[in-house]
Amino acid sequence: MTAARAFWLRAPGHGELRPVTLPEAGPADVLVRALHSGVSRGTEALVFRGGVPVDQRAAMRAPFQDGDFPAPVKYGYLSVGVVEQGPIELRGRTVFCLHPHQTAYVVPAAAVVPVPDDVPARRAVLAGAVETAVNALWDAPPLIGDRVSVVGAGMVGCCVARLLARVPGVAVEVVDVDGGRADVAARLGAAFARPEDASPGRDLVVHTSASAAGLQLSLDLLRTEGVLLELSWYGDREVAVSLGGAFHARRLDLRASQVGMVAPARRSSRTTRDRLALALELLRDPAFDVLLTGSSPFDELPEVMPQLADGRLPALCHTIDYGR
Repeated sequence: MTAARAFWLRAPGHGELRPVTLPEAGPADVLVRALHSGVSRGTEALVFRGGVPVDQRAAMRAPFQDGDFPAPVKYGYLSVGVVEQGPIELRGRTVFCLHPHQTAYVVPAAAVVPVPDDVPARRAVLAGAVETAVNALWDAPPLIGDRVSVVGAGMVGCCVARLLARVPGVAVEVVDVDGGRADVAARLGAAFARPEDASPGRDLVVHTSASAAGLQLSLDLLRTEGVLLELSWYGDREVAVSLGGAFHARRLDLRASQVGMVAPARRSSRTTRDRLALALELLRDPAFDVLLTGSSPFDELPEVMPQLADGRLPALCHTIDYGR
């Protein structure tokens, strides 16, 4: 297998499929044939629109990205496939890789992580989102009995909610403007509320909505000395939030969490590979299947991506299928 095809952002708002000539796999490499990839609607939609700030273009590069922001660029990081060539212990294994949307690729063997045998390949595309959720809860771990809200029921927010719901004694409420996410929250083991009905006095609020209104609501929901963990990435958009009023009087704690580095609480004892392997282990939980809300063939990705980016095609995690 020496040829493949990849999805490229030709210009902001315009994608296309391009041929790729694969390099020869060396003794420390693997050749992976893709099965599924996932579209991260938050980050990938922002990249698709050309919204990566100039001063963040280096920091936001994906591990196997080609090209540069804003375009042309080959971007993505949720790929699951089968190892066709490589070390004997990996041959035939289903693996996860932080690779863009591409039918096949050659990467170092250390860049892939085996998917547990009892985790379906399509569910495994969620590993990147679950890894982000793991890192978030290392940044701001809940205590037993905590009252926690997750503001924003997107893919990452829902993954955070599911992990929180598995902590004994933690009461989790998902807050979103879309009332249709109530059933999703229930299947993840969490309560649900619209913003106007959200429960106050929260010990911890995790914000993932990438909106100024969601960020302000998250602050407003906290008890005195509560913690707000910010997971949203806003790209080149300016966000206004009120830090007057009760922000100082109530001694609120606003923290940023980003998956690019292992959270400080575990940085000395866990690698990024350890964190990703843990995320794949956690995906043994079938409750995560509720986040897989649609799929399309790889050949249709240039038509599908604009619909995901502008919301015409609603989805939590939309998967791209490569056939067999």
